[in-house]
Amino acid sequence: QVQLVESGGGLVQAGGSLRLSCAASGIILSINAMRWYRQAPGKQRALVAAITSGGSTNYVDSVKGRYTISRDNAKNTVYLQMNSLKPEDTAVYYCGATVRRIGGLYDYWGQGTQVTVSS
Repeated sequence: QVQLVESGGGLVQAGGSLRLSCAASGIILSINAMRWYRQAPGKQRALVAAITSGGSTNYVDSVKGRYTISRDNAKNTVYLQMNSLKPEDTAVYYCGATVRRIGGLYDYWGQGTQVTVSS
């Protein structure tokens, strides 16, 4: 089995920064795309940022210029650097990964980490 474990969430004032990490473990041949999602209260989970195995990135418009996604392929870890945080960034953040295992490609999710931005 494959596990994704997030860390780095917390409470921060508006304008502050946080860095989220998500480490994948288990029997993994390789990891294709890695992604960060967020789910605010009463809203659906939405994609925030994604990064391919080659390092290409894309972001939802609302975080462009403030968030940076990166990854360390040797550690099977993806990061999300969040700067200039706003109260509307408050949500549970989840990481996701498309993992190549014996038998094919599979999608996995982390358990989520809470990010709260106070005004």
